[in-house]
Amino acid sequence: MATFALIHGGGGSAWEWHLVASELDRRGHEPVAVDLPCDWESAGWSAYADAVVDAVADRSEVVVVGHSLGGFTAPLVCARRPVDLLVLVAGMVPAPGERFDDWWTSVGYEESGLDDVFYHDVPPRLAAEARRRERSEDARALREPWPLDSWPATPTRYLLCRDDRLFTAAWARRHARVRLGVDVDEIDGGHYVMLGRPRELAERLHAYAVSAGRR
Repeated sequence: MATFALIHGGGGSAWEWHLVASELDRRGHEPVAVDLPCDWESAGWSAYADAVVDAVADRSEVVVVGHSLGGFTAPLVCARRPVDLLVLVAGMVPAPGERFDDWWTSVGYEESGLDDVFYHDVPPRLAAEARRRERSEDARALREPWPLDSWPATPTRYLLCRDDRLFTAAWARRHARVRLGVDVDEIDGGHYVMLGRPRELAERLHAYAVSAGRR
């Protein structure tokens, strides 16, 4: 079965994937959740990609999954090593040479105006633990131009979360269409769907892996 490289979003950690990782393991896959060096001031995008590539090592049948800001790192991994499938979950899609601070304006980001855009549908105890584990996003990467000249040739799926208060469904559909030229897949749940609906997300990722294997 597949090796899943699970990449967290801004200020996050590998812990955010622990429930999904358990579900993927039950389905016969090998989940590899990675801590990005987001709190290292000297870390650029290359260091972010290195962290994932080193964690995956020489494994085969790799599916790279990037959540939110992890969408900046996930394609860099695909440019470094063979990857069967790239999946963005509520992902940010960068353009060549784009900086993180410029991304919000470039993509026409629209705030939902709702409170608690991250954990509103996550069980309270999990939400509290997620907040406790949040890390600073101090790395140099956020001030660097995104380094690829184009999106990698790796087949790419975009999975939006219908109840996402940060990247609303209507906005995410446009974002994926404009930046990737793809129609989205959809799942119930908010921005942290991996904590709110881990079983459903794992089942969707499992189905992606099976489809990629057939291809």
